[in-house]
Amino acid sequence: MAREKLFDAWARRNPQFDKKYEEMLRHYCEYGKGTNEFSSDRAKILGAGYELYIVAFFIGLYADGTKSLPEDPTKRKVFGQPIEYWGNVERRGLRQAYPQLRQYIFMGLLARSDIDFLALDKDEIRLSKAVDILIDKMEEYANFGFDVIQEKLEEDSSWLSRNQSLLDLFLSFVPKEVQASDDDDEPESLD
Repeated sequence: MAREKLFDAWARRNPQFDKKYEEMLRHYCEYGKGTNEFSSDRAKILGAGYELYIVAFFIGLYADGTKSLPEDPTKRKVFGQPIEYWGNVERRGLRQAYPQLRQYIFMGLLARSDIDFLALDKDEIRLSKAVDILIDKMEEYANFGFDVIQEKLEEDSSWLSRNQSLLDLFLSFVPKEVQASDDDDEPESLD
């Protein structure tokens, strides 16, 4: 019998989030309704709810910030769609599917998770334990990212609506010396 791949086992999981962010997901995304060509998602900043979850995850990853989910299971919510389906749908005009994003999330988790891959390969730890470690880290990064987004929205309710708000946030995680060295690589003006 062929052994299941870590990526596939992880992708079948359905991560959780802190329920206090559910209203934010509903406000900015088509979350909890399902979408089709007749839905009202044109008025939303993001499409499916997992899009804001992905943004929150990458905020946590790039900021290297984690925040545990509440211990009380009644204050947590299962996201509602397994990771393997995130970004698979091409629905809106010029919009393209983005299935590779799942691979980038997975690679980020592998780089930042404490999994003994030799022990996993030797069956000294169960695959489900390794998946639990990845999902826990993913949820902690997303929870931190949701906190950052909520703080930004409390400061300015239109923050997420501005064209460069997310770009500016991600650039804030790049060290200033790296940003300065990138400026040195610009070609000289022809003027």
